[in-house]
Amino acid sequence: MKPIVLGIASAFFFAFTFILNRSMDLSGGHWIWSASLRYFFMVPFLVVLVAARKNLRPLLNEMRRHPFSWLVWSTVGFGLFYAPICLAAAYSPGWLIAGTWSVTIISGSLLAPLFFETIEGKTMRGKIPFKGLSMSVIILIGIALMQFEHAEGLSRTDMLMGIIPVIIASFAYPLGNRKMMEKTGGRIDTYQRVLGMTLASLPFWFILSIFGMLTQELPSRGQIAQSAAVAITSGVIATILFFMATDLVRGNMKKLAAVEATQSVEILFALAGEIMFLAAPFPSTLSTAGIFLVIIGMTLHSLASAKVLPKRKIASTHRHGKNVSNNS
Repeated sequence: MKPIVLGIASAFFFAFTFILNRSMDLSGGHWIWSASLRYFFMVPFLVVLVAARKNLRPLLNEMRRHPFSWLVWSTVGFGLFYAPICLAAAYSPGWLIAGTWSVTIISGSLLAPLFFETIEGKTMRGKIPFKGLSMSVIILIGIALMQFEHAEGLSRTDMLMGIIPVIIASFAYPLGNRKMMEKTGGRIDTYQRVLGMTLASLPFWFILSIFGMLTQELPSRGQIAQSAAVAITSGVIATILFFMATDLVRGNMKKLAAVEATQSVEILFALAGEIMFLAAPFPSTLSTAGIFLVIIGMTLHSLASAKVLPKRKIASTHRHGKNVSNNS
């Protein structure tokens, strides 16, 4: 029961991303500042966390070993993930982005052939879990229902800008994170990896911020405060809670799948938050049906994956067969 509670708690804090990003957009804040300020604020919190665990020096040593890999894959996993999410907030309500973000469970599955894994002692290239993906059709139908109503009255450009950035982010996030797990080979823990990727992605955020200073007004005090809140709630608290939950059930694939399925409730928290704090209208019957289809589809996808995974040893590998932790 504890892992499920932790998983739901992490989904609650992750939902602040979608609510506060939408709030900043509605108050006139530009998406560039919503994106970059989050990662600037995450640095001191994560440094304190990793330093308290006496793991800061090993992390810096690891980053010096493969600086180019850290720079590239951190930019992909964090930069090309969060900047598009914030961009989409300028065109769609937070609950709708949270629902569309559910497509990441499909994107992650499609990336499987890019990595290696150990199955029954044999190292082989990952395979797309078509059985689990078949369940994802329900997710796609749910997203389509939500987007269909939202698209009424919007131009084609605005509609696409609320969807395409989220799809890009859904591929970038698992790709960057899995590549960094592969490159580090289990030599660092989750907290170190999150801090390392945050530090390595800073050049991207500095460049984006410079562009923002040249083309947009500086962020208001309100946007700065809300960005700090996103950094704490989603960047630090939610991540820690989620990884605590997955660590508790690491050896049990069915329980792990159940924990992962708890993230589908993000859309409910985001919806409730927007209605309560942003006076957002309650979604129609059609959109509500789409929301529940997304939740059902994610749950079925996780259960289908759980039936396939017990025979597998959870591990990603380098091309030369070295085992790496597969938590993502």
